[in-house]
Amino acid sequence: MKQAFSYVFAGMIGGMMTLGGYFALQGNQQIAATDNSQFAKKVNYVNAPPTLNVPFDFTEAAATATPAVVHISAKESEKKARENRKQQQNQPWPNIFEGDSFFGNPFFNYNQPKQGTGSGVIYTENGYIITNNHVVEFADEVEVTTNDNKTYKATIVGTYPDGDLAVLKIDAKNLPTMRLANSDEAKIGEWVLAVGNPLELNSTVTAGIISAKGRDINIIKGQAPIESFIQTDAAVNPGNSGGALVDANGRLLGINTAIATQTGFFEGYSFAIPINLAIGIVNDIIENGSYERGFLGINIADLDNETSKELGLDISQGVFVESLVDGGAAQYAGVLPNDIIVQANGKKIRSSADLLEAVGGFKAGDTVSLVLNRRGKQENVSVRLKANN
Repeated sequence: MKQAFSYVFAGMIGGMMTLGGYFALQGNQQIAATDNSQFAKKVNYVNAPPTLNVPFDFTEAAATATPAVVHISAKESEKKARENRKQQQNQPWPNIFEGDSFFGNPFFNYNQPKQGTGSGVIYTENGYIITNNHVVEFADEVEVTTNDNKTYKATIVGTYPDGDLAVLKIDAKNLPTMRLANSDEAKIGEWVLAVGNPLELNSTVTAGIISAKGRDINIIKGQAPIESFIQTDAAVNPGNSGGALVDANGRLLGINTAIATQTGFFEGYSFAIPINLAIGIVNDIIENGSYERGFLGINIADLDNETSKELGLDISQGVFVESLVDGGAAQYAGVLPNDIIVQANGKKIRSSADLLEAVGGFKAGDTVSLVLNRRGKQENVSVRLKANN
C-alpha cells in the first residue's frame, strides 16, 4: 500500500513538474514570439522602400499662376534697324563678338531687325505687366498674348536695365493677377514653380526647390547692377525670361531672369529677381515712367575673416564699409569707414548681395534704417538715400 501511494505521489509530483514545465515553456515561447515580432517589424521598416511625404500638389498653384503669365513677342522696327545699321557703318570696325550669340553679331544679322520672345507677369487688372528688360530692350514693337489666346499691342512704360526689369501696358480690363509673396521669408529647400513660355511652348510649368538666395552671378551689365537672385533648380529655358517664379500657394515670389549654362539651355540652375526687390522698381516706373534709384553712397565689400580679426570683431558675416562717397547719403547720416552693416530695414545682412536686395528697390528720398557694428558696438543709423550724381 505504501508502495502504491508512493507511486501515486510520485505520479502527482511528476505531473505537476510536467505541467509546470509546460506552462514555463509556453511562457518562454510567448515571450520569444513577442520579441521576434518586434524584431521583425524593425527589419521590415529598415528594408521598406523610401516614401516621399509631400503634403500638397501643385495643381492649385499652377491653376492660379498660369492665367497671369503672358507670352511676349518683341521686334525691332525696320526704321530702328536702319538707324542702327547707320551707326554701325560709322564704327571703324564692328565688334564681331557682340550679341546674344555668334549669329547675333553684325556680320551675320546685319540686315535683319532684331526680334525675340519671352514671358511676362500680369501685375494689375488694368494691364500693367512685369518682364525683363532684356526681353524688350531692343524693341519698339511689342505684342502680348494672354493665356486665353487674346493678343494685344503693348507699350513699354519704362525700363531699369541695372535691375533687368521692364514694365509694359496693354489696353485691357479685369485681367487675372497673383497675390505677392514675401520673398524675404522664402526658405532654402522650399518648393517653387517656374511658369512661362520656353522654347515657344506656351504656358509651361516646371517645379523645383530654392537652392540658394542672394546670388550674384555678374550677368547684369551696367554702372550699378542689382543682383541678388533666388536660385532654384526648376527648369528654365530661353523664353521663360520675365515669367513667374511661384511659391506652393500660387503667390508671385520672383521674376525668372537667367540660367547658368554653357549651352544656352537649362543645365540645372535658374535665377529669379526676388519680388520684394522688383516691386519697388516696378511701382516707381508705373507712377513716374522711370525709376530713380536711391544710393547709400558707400564702397563696400563682404566681411571676411581677416578683416574681422583686424578690427577685433567676433562676427564673420556682414558688409564692410571700405570708404564713403564724399557728400553721399551715408556720410551725411554718420556712417564711418570700417563700419560693418549687419542689418538693413530689419533684414539681416550677411553679404553685399543681401544689402543690394534690401535697399535696391528704394528710390531717392526714401529712408533706410541700418544697424552697424562699429568696433564691437552696435550703432543704429537712419540714412536718407540720394540719387547717383
